[in-house]
Amino acid sequence: MTSRESILAAVKANQPETVKLPDIDVFETKEKGSLEKFASVLQGVGGKVAYVSGYPEIARTILAQYGSDVRIVSPVKELKDLSDENLEDIASIHDLRNVEVAVLNAHFGVAENGAVWITENEMQHRVLPFVTQHLAVVINAAAIVPTMHHAYDLIGKSTYGFGTFIAGPSKTADIEQSLVIGAHGPRSMTVFIIGNDNQSGQGQV
Repeated sequence: MTSRESILAAVKANQPETVKLPDIDVFETKEKGSLEKFASVLQGVGGKVAYVSGYPEIARTILAQYGSDVRIVSPVKELKDLSDENLEDIASIHDLRNVEVAVLNAHFGVAENGAVWITENEMQHRVLPFVTQHLAVVINAAAIVPTMHHAYDLIGKSTYGFGTFIAGPSKTADIEQSLVIGAHGPRSMTVFIIGNDNQSGQGQV
């Protein structure tokens, strides 16, 4: 018996006993995600929330906030008037180095931590949400789940190559426990929420 075979045999002979998976029924709930909680938590981690009636209002808000002289990119077809760039034509991620504002769609948000779930299909380029100076994300008011347990249930039902949760702008508190916003990524993050008729037009960037 070789050393490799001896090691593998020893490992196989000393396996721990199997145990039942933990009971996580405590996280089960029929409640819908709380939009108010999502907004509150997101703002608590440095993000911003804007309730809008639709994509035209998003475009007007972004142009009013940042102007038309900065580089704005978005793969969202409803916002094609914001930029004449086709992200599919960008061959190198280094060509995104001077993006000022990136606007992306998100699949859903999570109320308990204010995060949104975005896959590479919405990004076009995986680096885009992290290299831009200001990140704007569009989400439907009905697409809010209560907890990360519900979020992972949704993730498991879809097919994607790369995806990530994003909660607020880049930040760090490593140095003297002093919170710094925009330390190594977007300096700001705004979530535009469509479909909440009671608050449309409220909560500006």
